[in-house]
Amino acid sequence: MNNLMIDCYGVNLSDEQFFQLCIHNRNFRFERNKKGDLIIMSPTGGETGNKNAGITAQLWLWNEQNKKGMVFDSSTGFKLPNGADRSPDGAWIPLTKWHNLTQKQQQKFLPFAPDFVIELLSPTDKLENTQNKMIEYVENGTKLGWLINRKSRQVEIYRQGKEMERLNNPHTLSGEDILPNFTLNLEMIW
Repeated sequence: MNNLMIDCYGVNLSDEQFFQLCIHNRNFRFERNKKGDLIIMSPTGGETGNKNAGITAQLWLWNEQNKKGMVFDSSTGFKLPNGADRSPDGAWIPLTKWHNLTQKQQQKFLPFAPDFVIELLSPTDKLENTQNKMIEYVENGTKLGWLINRKSRQVEIYRQGKEMERLNNPHTLSGEDILPNFTLNLEMIW
């Protein structure tokens, strides 16, 4: 099953209307592209959900040790500067970004791209669509992004101002200077 994209036929939901749609339909996961088209995201299977939880757990534990930012799971919405509303499988922002938000902003979709994103390709995802989403994150301010493809055992690394880098069957990934001293153990993910 693929994600379903719905052309809103000239109906433009405001940010608040979209937020309310998500709140009142918690059994669904929605995104919007930059044109405002509503995307209904397919749920993952148990195996992908478990691996995604492991990725988020590793990121969260690293962050708990250094206390330099905030970690978010796949249910968190980000309002990108281009107008799209996205929910990466895992994300991180520095504390300064978090503290610059009002309490009301912290409770809604966050009004920027995360500094770091992870997308774990699931059997219901199309690779090209997820690659385009990764490019969109970087174009909107994400500094580092990892697209993990378990089926091919490849990782695509996206960075601002650089070409995408593809790694074949890596054992670990480095958070580089965005997530200092963070190493994702992929042996648990493959």
